[in-house]
Amino acid sequence: MAKGRERKGRVEPRFEADGPADPAALDLRLSRGDRAGGGVAKGTSKGGAKAAPKRASRAAAQAPRRRRRSFLGTLVYGTMILGLWGLVAVAGIVAYHASQLPPIDQLAVPKRPPNIAILAADGSLLANRGETGGRTVSIRELPPYLPRAFVAIEDRRFYGHLGIDPIGIARAIGQNLTRRGVAQGGSTLTQQLAKNLFLTQERTASRKIQEAILALWLEHKYTKDEILELYLNRVYFGAGAYGVEAAAQRYFAKPAKDVTLAEAAMLGGLVQAPSRLAPNRNLAAAQARAAQVLAAMQELGFAKPAEVQAALAQPAKPARAKGGGSANYVADLVMDVLDDYVGKIETDVAVQTTVDPAIQAVAERALVDELNQKGGRYNVGQGAVVSMRPDGAIRALIGGRDYAQSQFNRATTAKRQPGSAFKPFVYLAAVERGLTPDTVREDAPIAIKGWNPENYSRNYSGPVTLRDALAHSLNTVAVRLGQEVGPKAVVQTAQRLGITSPLQANASIALGTSEVTPLELVGAYAAFANGGMGVIPYVIASVKTVDGRSIYKRAPSGLGRVIDPNAVGMMNAMMHEVFVSGTAKKGDIPGWDLAGKTGTSQDFRDAWVVGFSGTLVTGVWLGNDDGEPTKKVSGGNLPVEIWNRVMTAALRGDKPVPLPGAARWRRSSGTAVAAAGPAEPQTLGGLIDTLVGGGQPPARPPAPQRGGPSREDKNFLERLFGLD
Repeated sequence: MAKGRERKGRVEPRFEADGPADPAALDLRLSRGDRAGGGVAKGTSKGGAKAAPKRASRAAAQAPRRRRRSFLGTLVYGTMILGLWGLVAVAGIVAYHASQLPPIDQLAVPKRPPNIAILAADGSLLANRGETGGRTVSIRELPPYLPRAFVAIEDRRFYGHLGIDPIGIARAIGQNLTRRGVAQGGSTLTQQLAKNLFLTQERTASRKIQEAILALWLEHKYTKDEILELYLNRVYFGAGAYGVEAAAQRYFAKPAKDVTLAEAAMLGGLVQAPSRLAPNRNLAAAQARAAQVLAAMQELGFAKPAEVQAALAQPAKPARAKGGGSANYVADLVMDVLDDYVGKIETDVAVQTTVDPAIQAVAERALVDELNQKGGRYNVGQGAVVSMRPDGAIRALIGGRDYAQSQFNRATTAKRQPGSAFKPFVYLAAVERGLTPDTVREDAPIAIKGWNPENYSRNYSGPVTLRDALAHSLNTVAVRLGQEVGPKAVVQTAQRLGITSPLQANASIALGTSEVTPLELVGAYAAFANGGMGVIPYVIASVKTVDGRSIYKRAPSGLGRVIDPNAVGMMNAMMHEVFVSGTAKKGDIPGWDLAGKTGTSQDFRDAWVVGFSGTLVTGVWLGNDDGEPTKKVSGGNLPVEIWNRVMTAALRGDKPVPLPGAARWRRSSGTAVAAAGPAEPQTLGGLIDTLVGGGQPPARPPAPQRGGPSREDKNFLERLFGLD
């Protein structure tokens, strides 16, 4: 507070040090001081009283003022504060979700499930097996426009960003908000790869954050081309196809390295919505999407305008399915047995099979055509075909009419009654006990403990040779032979040749009442075609890794000799007559020595033919899965027609070869003649054959397997003298 103090007649203002003075109060106090002093102080100028307020005004102007901040400044300031707090929050969220992932130093790209490429004998692809549906391919193998199609439509700034594309995200958000559709997704290819490699498909904010973190890690760990290669081999294309190789095979029936620009564009557009855009389900949508891809490629300079116009003029189309997809039956068989050869598979492998794709295609077409044309009329709906080299190598295997409709493999799994196709085992057992093709047996009614087997025609021919009895499939003779040698001997003979299904050693075994599979029956017949060596049917020749390292290579193997060469010759001579004058004569192929046997089970439920040359064995089965009787389909009609078509095509161009040993026992003017060597003394059985058979000179019989009289001789002595 100011107080007056007189000094030599002048009053001076004085201020206390408790704060700044208020100019108005100062004026008031000065005026009061003047009045107390009785007037103007001595020595004060006339204008002194007015000068004090001016100085006070200047002091007031110089005092600090609190200025009000503008709206824009407040907004900027607030935004900065919020941004800082937002960064802190984002950092916290990222840190939290990063903590839910494995430590970065422990992250590794998981191995792609191995693919098993199943190849034909000529190296062509039959099928892929495994979780992916195709092998891993290098980006260097692919035409340049194929990976570019994915970059153009999915992530055009792929080579410029660090794993996350803020511009792409903003664009996607903008398009979604304006509802103009999304030509490209907000996620980069790297983010999509991260999701496929490490995360689930759930759509949550948490997953997107982890996806972004992992994308940054991938970009740090791998080059752009390596990331793109990983992506192309992992992305899903629908229909069980993972990766471009699987997709190219699935939709275009060709390897990815051979796809056209139009096909590459369709594959590039497919990954957005594989189920909706699959060309085999929605071709129009797939082609429209491919056009978008082509436009993007042209815009980015990935394809020339002329190339794009050509691709648009001829849009890609899915390849037509080849028949019923029978190669998948082969693939299923391969997968069933592969573990036995190579154990656990941890890398892509190529399995070389023994299958001839040309024979496979002919066999499939023959079966399907026959069933399409005559199946309704004959009430037959299914079939199976097996072709095999005499060493057991499977050349064709058709497990059913249409794999897409039924994956049940009737060639390897379905057990059906073979009927008369089983009779060669009965006749072989008899031949091995001393009988010959010209041995005579009675074709007449027979009764065995209340069972009365009949011939198909219900007619009887009386005394007939075994050659004619087998050729015309006389049931009574087969049953008689079965009784002579014994049902157990018949079973043992069939098992020795490779039949592995359980067989019932009863009287009806002679007529094929025990069930077998087509594969094992054809395998057993292979012993006749190769001269008496038992075989183990096989389909795998070798297994290699994709880099050429051998894992397995088949070594020659088999069951060894299971038929004496002399007995093989007699059996082949008898079964040759089946194609000359017997039930399979419709299947004869001029210029070729053929042999085999037809078969029909009770009530026409199953119809068979198994026949062979010296180079190929083929079997055909027709019937219904539920065992419903057909309308008189027998082994000699529809199955023989299929068999002839398959064998004619398969043997075309091959040089005919004789049947092992058959020439020695061939019929000449109704007589079997030994090809060489002096005549040997007749056995008692041979003499009886001569007398009963109308004086025909007997062929040289084989030596009995055991000492003493043959079973035929003993049977005669039993009848003549009542011996035990």
